[in-house]
Amino acid sequence: MGIFDAIGIDAGIVLIIVILIQLVLIFFLVKQSMKLARLANKYKMFMRGKDAISLEKAFEKKFEEVDAMTEAVKYQADEIYKLKEIQKMTLNKTAIVKYDAFKDVGGKLSFALAMLDKENSGFVLNAIHSREGCYTYVKEIVKGESYIVLGEEEKEALRQAVNAHNDIG
Repeated sequence: MGIFDAIGIDAGIVLIIVILIQLVLIFFLVKQSMKLARLANKYKMFMRGKDAISLEKAFEKKFEEVDAMTEAVKYQADEIYKLKEIQKMTLNKTAIVKYDAFKDVGGKLSFALAMLDKENSGFVLNAIHSREGCYTYVKEIVKGESYIVLGEEEKEALRQAVNAHNDIG
């Protein structure tokens, strides 16, 4: 009389259950073995031509390059900000109107040049060409307005400069 007979369990059923459990375990073992083989192949491809130490150094080098690029980007952003601040003060809105100051002098050698900043402040330069010489006059412009009377050509140059697009900044 065996242990199973004393409990009232058939030994054949216990044997079948143990075999089924072993088959399930073998199935999972094969599945895990296949996963491990795939991972090993990926690892071999990753490490091909390099040992672990040189790979670690390659990573360190790349991280140093990323850090250097990050610093360069910060520096460039600061420089761009400084340039934009300077650009706000530059005379970057311009217009020129060429004209004949006198009926007897042709070729439109006279001109009115308006140069303004972002706030439409700057100057209008008027160069009048005659047979005797060339005379230049400068009139200050503050926020698109002149405190000195402007000639027609100067007004036109100022109008064109004020309406000039300034896409920078």
